[in-house]
Amino acid sequence: MKKNVRVLLTVLVIIIAAVGGYFVYRGQDTSTTETVENEPSEETKSTTNTQISGETLVVYYSAQNHTKDVSEKLAENLNADFFEIEPKEKYSEDDLDWTGDNSRVTKEHEDKSLRNVELKTTKVEN
Repeated sequence: MKKNVRVLLTVLVIIIAAVGGYFVYRGQDTSTTETVENEPSEETKSTTNTQISGETLVVYYSAQNHTKDVSEKLAENLNADFFEIEPKEKYSEDDLDWTGDNSRVTKEHEDKSLRNVELKTTKVEN
């Protein structure tokens, strides 16, 4: 039963990431013919200024580079900096095998004390 729930949650996360990636990718299209005659609101101006000044940070973890690709596109669209969360001890393919009872991710899922993973760095450049 637990494995069925894990599979369902994994599929759900993949679908959400794919849909998000689709919209981020579509957001790059600047060839719109719609014109807006109203002045931008103060909230829009504030958001735009924040994005232009580089105060936005996209933080991500990507075990197999799928999330990395989406995060880099998102950061590019937002004119943001990005930071990859990297564990000191990288996850191998065997570590990521959630179907194996002895895999690292299964052990971390079942024992909360194992989830505090040491990172290479927590310092963001720029």
